[in-house]
Amino acid sequence: MVANIDNGVDLKYEISFVFYTVSIFCMRVHLIKKQTIQNYVDGHAPGKSSFENWVTTVKYADWETPEDIRRTFGSADLLGQGNNRVVFNIGGNSYRMICKYHFGSSRVHLFVCWIGTHAEYDELCNHGGQYTVNEN
Repeated sequence: MVANIDNGVDLKYEISFVFYTVSIFCMRVHLIKKQTIQNYVDGHAPGKSSFENWVTTVKYADWETPEDIRRTFGSADLLGQGNNRVVFNIGGNSYRMICKYHFGSSRVHLFVCWIGTHAEYDELCNHGGQYTVNEN
């Protein structure tokens, strides 16, 4: 832009805009076998609100890596041995839930494998079952 002022001096104004392209990629969670949670809660009423809070948190989660699961749920344990499983502590560590996860191209699939009390989980672990269980 050039402006001409009465005294004959040309002033040049340069206006530049910098545009940044920001890619926002959301990996929402697809909870598979949510009914398994409901069935468990029906028989364990004291844990109902804790499981409802967990489901709500997952509904709005945005995960891109397994470590994001840990950021959302600080007490979650990612199981080793390359099995893509996570153990969630629910209800002040009263309940444990094992889920298998898969990071797809547009969302994370979270499959509920097992739910039980802390004591039942300890028993399952005594036999290494946390890596293979798929009974719920």
